[in-house]
Amino acid sequence: MVDRVLFVCHANLCRSPMAEYLARRLLAGQPVVVSSAGTDAVDGLPIHPYAAEVATWAGGDPTGFRTRRLRGEHLVGATLVLAATRRQRSVCTALAPAALHRTFTLRQFARLAEAADPADDAIADPADGPVRAAVRAAARARGRLQPATPDADDLVDPIGGTAADFRRCAEEIERSLRPLAALIGTAG
Repeated sequence: MVDRVLFVCHANLCRSPMAEYLARRLLAGQPVVVSSAGTDAVDGLPIHPYAAEVATWAGGDPTGFRTRRLRGEHLVGATLVLAATRRQRSVCTALAPAALHRTFTLRQFARLAEAADPADDAIADPADGPVRAAVRAAARARGRLQPATPDADDLVDPIGGTAADFRRCAEEIERSLRPLAALIGTAG
């Protein structure tokens, strides 16, 4: 079984494509398909040039990347949805309410993944893939964490910023992806 991780931001030009390429590198070897979309994206635009630098640094080739507007079928087909902000997470769950329990902000899921204990999954289904197991482990960790401040969940949009702003955003994305990759590796 192949799991699907979907990254969502506003325009699918910066944060979600950077997360997509960084996640591909960190999850290499796992049975996971990674993609991205934007809540307000215009279909078919190329990746932002500074985000393309990050994608190339991550080992990807962003020349063929094209933005895509988020649709319900993207959410329904995703095992895990990771949004850049609380607003985008809300748009996702409004568009596909059935995705509620597998939709998080990226930073929120990072906190949960760090607190998760995949070994504590007594009701694991052997047919589940590693992302499904990671989502269950993170969901159980929710009850062990104190709520975070709202700004702790949002990933700042670097659009309009410098190349250094994009690198800082990519570093925050990568910091948030590391616990996810570790949990998926343990859960798989």
